Amino acid sequence: MTMKQAIFDHLPPATLFAIWAIFGFAPAAWIEDGWLFALVAFGSMFFIQAMELVHERHEGWRITGREFATDMFYMVLVIFFIGLVTETYVDGTLLKAKEALGIATPWITQLPFLVQVFMVMLIFEFGQYWMHRFMHNNELLWSTHAPHHHVTQLNALKGFVGNPIELFLISLGVIALFDFDLNALLAAFLSLGAIAQYAHANIRSDPPAWYAFFFTTIRHHSLHHTALSYEDTRCNYGNSVILWDRLFGTFREGESEVVGQDDRRRLSILEQFAFPYTYFRAKRRQRLAGE
Repeated sequence: MTMKQAIFDHLPPATLFAIWAIFGFAPAAWIEDGWLFALVAFGSMFFIQAMELVHERHEGWRITGREFATDMFYMVLVIFFIGLVTETYVDGTLLKAKEALGIATPWITQLPFLVQVFMVMLIFEFGQYWMHRFMHNNELLWSTHAPHHHVTQLNALKGFVGNPIELFLISLGVIALFDFDLNALLAAFLSLGAIAQYAHANIRSDPPAWYAFFFTTIRHHSLHHTALSYEDTRCNYGNSVILWDRLFGTFREGESEVVGQDDRRRLSILEQFAFPYTYFRAKRRQRLAGE
């Protein structure tokens, strides 16, 4: 193994360690002001995207101007619209219900920082795992999730790409019901984001075995995106925490360079938005043609 490859193999865990160090030791005022979170979030995103230009995994996944523009559109949509809707109407409602019902977990704040970080990651990803798994086993939910599987290459920001209904559904969680320290909460979501970005990135990076046991890697997630068949995508559902797949029997070892669905035609943004409608319209036409 070359020194360059060794460095890239350790980039994902190094990124997590950096996030944990920053939020574990940063002054409370920096964290509460919000600028540190934004700096680390956007800094890590564009760092991971830039690494594709330095050590790519597959030439066929090489980022283009059109792909990058599409990914940026979805990133803005998710962060500044869907995220705001979820925070206001879902998390806000949960906080009101928590207060009304007298739900309190003050003991959580007495736990060490990293314990809180891992708790947030595991709790949130537990919900993500089951939502993702249901999307592959329910036709209505699949119609919202399928556009994400129509991407024909994987890149760092591809995790943002999908139908808005699906993007809203996978943003849901119950973390608002718990009393985690703010620094642990932010570190956990930044960690989940970085892991998911590496798991979609066109980077020749194969992290250490301990990392790949707990967290999703590009190897395992590319297999989930395989173009072999719909059935072959029904594995490795963990967006960031592959541990849940190992525990619930949906983990599969392997990798796929060829990704996409059906005829592997890349969908436009409009087609991704309209996909649930066009999917069931096509199904209805097929049914009528067969009668």
